[in-house]
Amino acid sequence: MTLAGFIAKNAFRNKRRSLSTVLSIAFSLLLLTLMMTIWRSFYVDDSSARAAQRLFTRHRVSLAIFLPSYYQQKIRAISGVVAVAPMTWFGGIYKEDKPENFFAQFSTDPEELVKAYPENHVPQDQLRAWERDRAGCMADAKLAAKYNWKIGDRIVLRGTIFPATLELTLRAIYTSPTPSDTLFFDTRYLEESVGWFKGQSGFFAVLTDSPQKVPVVTRAIDDIFHNSPQPTKTETEREMQLDFIATLGNVKAFILEATASISSGHPHRN
Repeated sequence: MTLAGFIAKNAFRNKRRSLSTVLSIAFSLLLLTLMMTIWRSFYVDDSSARAAQRLFTRHRVSLAIFLPSYYQQKIRAISGVVAVAPMTWFGGIYKEDKPENFFAQFSTDPEELVKAYPENHVPQDQLRAWERDRAGCMADAKLAAKYNWKIGDRIVLRGTIFPATLELTLRAIYTSPTPSDTLFFDTRYLEESVGWFKGQSGFFAVLTDSPQKVPVVTRAIDDIFHNSPQPTKTETEREMQLDFIATLGNVKAFILEATASISSGHPHRN
């Protein structure tokens, strides 16, 4: 008997065990790839040049507490600020509540968003169409390709945080130096759908005119609202990302531990 024949005979002696082994290896490789992708996204990849000029202003206590929308104009009046885009996480369900259907969804001001993210490219005719349609939305090109979305397609999101079902129409598709699974829609539509949300925002994306102005603008924003009922915390784009995932626990340690366990062939067990 040849070596290949011996291996084949023993591999299929217990088909269930062999299948379980193959699936286990495949799952481990998939998990390893996922972990390394997350690690690179949050801790290794360099941000765009514009990211060094961008700040995020949120409630000082928690990301879960909204800020008054009029903060936008007060921040915009600070010297060195170019744009201020209101952003609120919607967290809706697309189609079925499955991990493969998850993507980021934010309500925002369409006109101000493109000013705050000038590195993103949006065809002008599509941007104008989105600005004219309160129930319109804009999606990242990577996300649109994933679901085979085309301009004019209807996208329905069932709210989990907000008690509303949004029936959106895709009006624009943008390309970014760092593609992401993100969809934006007009804050006015969310305000019309959820009455108690009117006049509020989750946080603000703030673009400064230079990286050198970042420390000055950071202090100026937080000083303005220091004694207000809703004080703020302003931080860089990378700091906000890390602050967000920190709420999920020690993600960095978990990724390293899980990656090491998978690589060694000993998946971690609680």
